[in-house]
Amino acid sequence: MMAAAEGPRARFREQTRNEIKVIALRQLADGGTDGVALTRIAKELGMSGPALYRYFASRDDLLSALIRDAYDDLATAIEQAVAAGSETASPRARLHALAGSFRAWAVADPHRYLLIAGTPVPGYTAPPDTLLRARAALGPFMKVFVHGRPKPAMETLVGQMEAWAERDPAVAGWFAEHTGPWDPPESAASAAGRGTALAGAVLSWSQLHGSVSLEVSSQFSGMGHSPSTLLTASLDALADAFGLPAV
Repeated sequence: MMAAAEGPRARFREQTRNEIKVIALRQLADGGTDGVALTRIAKELGMSGPALYRYFASRDDLLSALIRDAYDDLATAIEQAVAAGSETASPRARLHALAGSFRAWAVADPHRYLLIAGTPVPGYTAPPDTLLRARAALGPFMKVFVHGRPKPAMETLVGQMEAWAERDPAVAGWFAEHTGPWDPPESAASAAGRGTALAGAVLSWSQLHGSVSLEVSSQFSGMGHSPSTLLTASLDALADAFGLPAV
């Protein structure tokens, strides 16, 4: 009886939380993070300010919920690109497919993208679990680079990334989750696969953030190029640096 009685209350609570987030996203789109105001949300829902705090303890709590949702949706979009891809596609083609999915999500929801990748909110600290969500979105890129053959210019970064995985079990586990268990080969020349995968993924992420952030904030306006063309060119240069085959 207790569980049955709590069911409708739990559903109503979740419904109300979702309504609050919908309004907050509209405010975010209209005025950025500064435009998100709990008092105005409460007024729109016809509830008192104190009543709204039963659903979100603070504005930062609400922002954290929006950030979690954004990362989860981005990860889902990228995983869909993985699922839609062909197992026989080249690593370079898979890289472009993942990047295209990332960019499409960001361009469709620029205010949500900028919430997770734009200017940090003063005084706000994201909860630790958002790191796991960000890594879920980045993880599929590692599988693209794990068999890469990086050029000498990448050796220092690859070595640093391998050292990162060696000293941090969470990073090693993250790698294994997306590429399978790591069993370093005996050949030193080929033992850098894990460092290569991490380096390639992080560099992909940085290039994506750079290009897409400039695009969604209209910084490319008036320039004589297509943002998608620029992103494709920068990723091809990265693929060249890691020796990713095109066929």
